[in-house]
Amino acid sequence: MAEEQAGSEEEVQRVFDALDAVEAIEDPKSRARAISAFLGVQQPRLRKLSKLRRDYVLEERAKKVSRRQIAEDIGVSPSTVQDIEFGYSGSGKTRPRKEKGEGAGDGGSASS
Repeated sequence: MAEEQAGSEEEVQRVFDALDAVEAIEDPKSRARAISAFLGVQQPRLRKLSKLRRDYVLEERAKKVSRRQIAEDIGVSPSTVQDIEFGYSGSGKTRPRKEKGEGAGDGGSASS
């Protein structure tokens, strides 16, 4: 498992190195063109990567693996695993709010 993690960290570092290289392009026009090319493909790829990660979380949860264990395995917090599991993304403003009276005497607040 340590070898697998080291391999994935190397892949991530290669991506960061490539982004650093784009930022280091000296000619402003060439740099802006490279940034435009990256941004043009970034969003669909992020959606695909997010789906792959969510698929993993859902598969593990179906096997009754705890959120805490999944969080440890993929390097995020248990609350992030819960967000991934329920399909939440972005800020807390996009999440469904609790109805008043829902929860144990919390006055209906959405902070739990």
